[in-house]
Amino acid sequence: MAKILCVDDDPDILATCRMILSSDGHEVETADNGTAGLEKAKSWQPDCIVLDVMMTTDTEGFHAAYAIRQDETLQHTPILMLTSINETTNAKFDPDKDGEFLPVDAFIEKPVTPDNLKETVKKLLALTDGEINIAGRKQIL
Repeated sequence: MAKILCVDDDPDILATCRMILSSDGHEVETADNGTAGLEKAKSWQPDCIVLDVMMTTDTEGFHAAYAIRQDETLQHTPILMLTSINETTNAKFDPDKDGEFLPVDAFIEKPVTPDNLKETVKKLLALTDGEINIAGRKQIL
């Protein structure tokens, strides 16, 4: 099926994502921070990236998303932002309002159900290059 890169500092989340997505036949690789995730993405060229926000810093995932979009070999890779930012901070990030400038294609709050993760990844893998939110100006899923 597809190559999925999961980037999160929580080993339990990484193991869960691997289990869920592997059960759908996907090949899954992981990284535990944004820098390692970007390096892995460049070398492995995944078909989709599942990215946490709060890792080494509270906004590391946002910075990683922008770096992915600036890399010519990765910019058309769909990004699912999977985070608990609203539960663990007072940021109250609203993907419908604040996501306008975030170059990701979908946003899911943790905890995610297996069916929701599988379905969202399936939708992201079906996006064409022209539908990928490269500039952060499109409506996210």
